[in-house]
Amino acid sequence: MNGEKRMDHKGSGTSTFLKLKGVSKGFGSGPQRSEILEDINLDIREGEFVAIVGYSGAGKTTLISLMAGLLTPDKGSVTLKGEVVNEPSPDRAIVFQNYSLLPWLTVYENVGLAVNQLYRTWPEAKRKDWIEQHVEKVNLLPALGKRPNELSGGMRQRVSVARALAMNPKILLLDEPLSALDALTRATLQDEIGRIWEEERKTVVLITNDVDEGILLADRIIPLSAGPRATLGPVVTIDIPRPRDRKAVNHNERYKEIRREVLDYLLGEGGKKEGRTTLTRKLVLPDILPEDLNRPRMMGGRKTPRRRSELKNENIEVSV
Repeated sequence: MNGEKRMDHKGSGTSTFLKLKGVSKGFGSGPQRSEILEDINLDIREGEFVAIVGYSGAGKTTLISLMAGLLTPDKGSVTLKGEVVNEPSPDRAIVFQNYSLLPWLTVYENVGLAVNQLYRTWPEAKRKDWIEQHVEKVNLLPALGKRPNELSGGMRQRVSVARALAMNPKILLLDEPLSALDALTRATLQDEIGRIWEEERKTVVLITNDVDEGILLADRIIPLSAGPRATLGPVVTIDIPRPRDRKAVNHNERYKEIRREVLDYLLGEGGKKEGRTTLTRKLVLPDILPEDLNRPRMMGGRKTPRRRSELKNENIEVSV
């Protein structure tokens, strides 16, 4: 293989920007406790675009929530530029799958929520210009005054991206932001994200279940094994020149090698769900049976009992 493959998950070149060291995370307690992530080690350099790809339910959202400070690890540490991450911060903007827009606000106002909160000391004219600049970056200026219910799914996600970028974060966290979109819209937004990254060169972590999406956009792609106790697999450097054309990439031999390597891990070693326990539960079903439509009706149009639970036995005393 021409690409780099190593297990320390370190970026090359400049020093570490975002670092996860020995991170483990679980939920619950006692017999009901579920161990989600185990011994996650990851180094990301400033300005790098890293894609983490894995199964649904493996713990990808838990992982990015740890990076964002929405969760704290049970073991290990998460640091950004050497400072411990233990709470949310504007330094780490996150774009979720479900848009997270306020339905009664316009595009301008949704983006303005972040800007007005972070830059409240700026003059109003400067804030207005800043908001419009970032709406323009996602090609939504014509929809500036529209509300979310007037926008398509792809347009709503563009608003989310614009809002995150308007925060001017040190790192942009993308939690499967395109997975709810149709294929054509998804491809369009992939191109938009790639273009914006080329312009901004912000540090980006993309969580995705689409290997092709990760290869198209990222500098490195790292598979996350199946849970429980999911961990990161071998990192692969995507040494395909930028800008990347999706049609040309499909015929690129290096692309095929990277794709095969990642899928081999996910379908092989990384797909083994070790430590799972199979539970057998006894289910008590309600006494509901289909009606017997072959039973005749009683006189007067009243139906006879057609379910077992409707049948009653009574003792009647008759005097003679």
